[in-house]
Amino acid sequence: MVAVSGPVVLPHFLPADDFAALRRVVLELSGSERSYIPLHKKGGTIAYGTIRKHAPGLAELYGSNTHRRTVSAIVGLQLEPTPLRDQSSLSILVYECPGDHIGWHYDHNFYRGRHFTVLLAIENRGYGADGLSASCLITKSHGMEGAIATPANTLVVFEGARVVHKVTPIREGERRVVLSMTYCTDPRNSPIREVARRFKDTAFFGLRALWT
Repeated sequence: MVAVSGPVVLPHFLPADDFAALRRVVLELSGSERSYIPLHKKGGTIAYGTIRKHAPGLAELYGSNTHRRTVSAIVGLQLEPTPLRDQSSLSILVYECPGDHIGWHYDHNFYRGRHFTVLLAIENRGYGADGLSASCLITKSHGMEGAIATPANTLVVFEGARVVHKVTPIREGERRVVLSMTYCTDPRNSPIREVARRFKDTAFFGLRALWT
């Protein structure tokens, strides 16, 4: 398979029983940290450290050889998990308050290798004709913009450092929950890039990201 930057969209990614079990674990987690950057981002995030402590099975799934090989096959490259200290390696994104969204951005790559974002929709409910929320993932690649519907159990894979993307605002009474994972071809980085990564993570996880 030719290595792709994305987006690759796979509906009904997991068998129904496996997804139902995973969904229960994710939705039982609490401790979402709210963040707000005016004109750019508003939403909740559950960080890797919290997941490892309260849902270790999710962390094991993320780092498992089976899941890594699956994602590697999708992009056509040998991928590795990003480091434990990177709170964005495995996180849960929660859009549940009116106006929760994130504006156009790249997922900056702080590592030596190519860096891929993997999103699995856990919950997406709202008032649309299809039962989905108004919160929609939109990507722009090679000058082409496209909206990606993310009903539950949809997997989306793309190279976040090359594909600019955003999530449109959610409406009152709606909810969208996404399991977010990152992988790269070479997870090594330099001291300068590590400091830059920690500062970036403060936008999602607060000042504690500087020393985790």
